[in-house]
Amino acid sequence: MRKKIFILLSVLYVLFAQTFLSYAAGKDTAIDGRIEEFKEKTGCKNVSVVIVDNDDTFVYGDEDALYQIGSMTKAFTGLAILKLEKDGALSDDDRICDILNGYEAYFEGEACDITIRQLLTHTSGYTNKESVYPSASKDMSLMEWAYSVSGKELEFKPSEGYAYSNVNYNLLGAVIEKVSGMSYEEYMYSFILTPLGLKCTYVQAPLDKTDIVSGSRIGYRYAFRYDIPVYEGKIPAGYFYSGASDMERWIRIWLGTEDIADEYRELIDTVKKNLCNEGDYYSGWELFEDGMIGHSGGTPNYSSRIVFSDKEGIGVCVLTNMNVAASTDSLCNAVFDIASGKSANPLKGDVWTVFDMVFLLISLAGALFILITLIIEKRRVILSFLIFVIILLTSICITMPLVFGAGLKEIAFVWAPYSFTGGLIILLCDIPVGIIKLWKTKKDENREKTG
Repeated sequence: MRKKIFILLSVLYVLFAQTFLSYAAGKDTAIDGRIEEFKEKTGCKNVSVVIVDNDDTFVYGDEDALYQIGSMTKAFTGLAILKLEKDGALSDDDRICDILNGYEAYFEGEACDITIRQLLTHTSGYTNKESVYPSASKDMSLMEWAYSVSGKELEFKPSEGYAYSNVNYNLLGAVIEKVSGMSYEEYMYSFILTPLGLKCTYVQAPLDKTDIVSGSRIGYRYAFRYDIPVYEGKIPAGYFYSGASDMERWIRIWLGTEDIADEYRELIDTVKKNLCNEGDYYSGWELFEDGMIGHSGGTPNYSSRIVFSDKEGIGVCVLTNMNVAASTDSLCNAVFDIASGKSANPLKGDVWTVFDMVFLLISLAGALFILITLIIEKRRVILSFLIFVIILLTSICITMPLVFGAGLKEIAFVWAPYSFTGGLIILLCDIPVGIIKLWKTKKDENREKTG
């Protein structure tokens, strides 16, 4: 009898193991397929994905590779602020003007008080318009940048609106320096990164840069290496470096399954208690549907996203070396759905990928215009093409800054695909070529009449 029971249990075990392994293999294949699809659609060559599924961890790509994590940095800055609050150094209701002596903000000409909480929740009145609130320049310290935006008009009265803004978290970085008496970098290592055991997360690029995956920028459907300097005054809002190994620990810290000091567990509970309704934002995290918490990150040459669910015990982080934020978000969400046994939505295209295709066509059309202009002699056709080029170029130069809230120079030389800049240059070349050809054909016509 015992032998029969043993055989039955063995058969059931084998069937269960086969079913589980088949299911796991299916998930792996689905995730691999999504990552390859992402690379093909975006042109991005380096992707690292970490999945925490309760007690299990799965890593796709290079586990040790370091990427800029963009605005995922905000969660670290927010946690530092909460640590200072817990230590009694400040509170949510403290006013920035009281912490940063002489700091001012105005709405419709009247002075406004901005609180720590309003910065943490993006309800301060600041926006991401570079034309209104410029980022720090090369030689600015964090504090010097903070005072450079002092006295500027807010887009709305504090607490009467919401606008995601890097200004808020860079100001929080300045608050950390002022209140702690330490540099932002020193405080982050001393009270956040080291205590939490995040050994491969860096405030600035580590001296040994061998593990850093170089950033890239798309242009004419090709990924070019693209490195940009990281200025001190921008770091608190979006320029940490990290990799899949530390992102696994970071996810587990937020899921509550990592062994950390009680005081930090309390800080994390504080963040979660402030995320009550879908769309709520607090301390570098946003609450999405079904209780999922997360944040995205994007710099001119990297993009990333992290999401986790306490209910399911699952967390996912995607790190890439190209600014394709919408596609990166879509990949991360798809991987999360696959890991939790749901059907995943198709990957979304990114605005810069679309722009690359559009300006590839514009570049070809502009080059064709030059060729046609050199060949044909009909002034009416040349004039029609020339007018069209001038209207198109003017429209691009006017609408792009309005849409992205930044200067055309910054869009062309920092954020947009190389094809955008190339397309503009070709269109600019079309104008003098067209004008010269019109002048030449007019001169030839006059010569024929007088001849």
